[in-house]
Amino acid sequence: MTASLLGLTFAIIWGASFLFAMLGLGGGMVYVPVMKWLGLDFKSVAIPLGLLLNGLNTGLAMIPYHKAKLIDYKGALPFALSAIVFAPIGAYTVQFMPTKTVLILFIIAVLAAAVKVFISSKAPDQDNLIEFKKRLIYGGAAGALIGFVGGMLGIGGGFLAAPILMSMGYSAKRAAATTAYVVTFSSASGFLGHVAEGHFDPILTAVLVVAVLLGSQLGARFTVKKAKPKLIKRIYVVILLIIAIKLTLGLFGIKL
Repeated sequence: MTASLLGLTFAIIWGASFLFAMLGLGGGMVYVPVMKWLGLDFKSVAIPLGLLLNGLNTGLAMIPYHKAKLIDYKGALPFALSAIVFAPIGAYTVQFMPTKTVLILFIIAVLAAAVKVFISSKAPDQDNLIEFKKRLIYGGAAGALIGFVGGMLGIGGGFLAAPILMSMGYSAKRAAATTAYVVTFSSASGFLGHVAEGHFDPILTAVLVVAVLLGSQLGARFTVKKAKPKLIKRIYVVILLIIAIKLTLGLFGIKL
């Protein structure tokens, strides 16, 4: 890989980490396509590396969220535990599926996320939580789905976690912070399910880890102090749609 291409990749991953950390998302929906566009094998490199960066991004973003006391550790615990259990199952399942099928599922997931986030952008930004017991039940069931899908597609599942948390009454900022908590464990578990089959370039991996480190801290701090949830979500929707369009065109051999 040339120095210029490595620099461009660093910039893209940094920008994605900054933006997605604002929403408590790992950025796997950007990381994985970027790895694929670099020519890396989708299932043995792009997905496991995407999960590694995903978990790293949200794990680092948790630091400022924790300091701001925005993470609902107790209420989201069933969410996180279910995701941990089911992420390796999703990671194991992907090896039996054709790459094209995985890509189609990925595109569907991206579009679903765009719709959910767009709808949630119209909701008021305040906590109006449902009953605690219901949060535990819904969270456990949702965590299983998120862990499985995230582990299979290498995206951590945050694109589903954030809208679900908002539907349970979390404000945008608290949903972002709590999503980071859930996605960190989901991504780590999914990565461990892939790591045996993964093949990593040490230089590329190191460069991307630094990009995520810088982007995640700035993004999460921006959310805590200055971010306007509606604007951030709309930007997120646009990015997801661009990714879905590019991947769809790629399935038909059309390159932009």
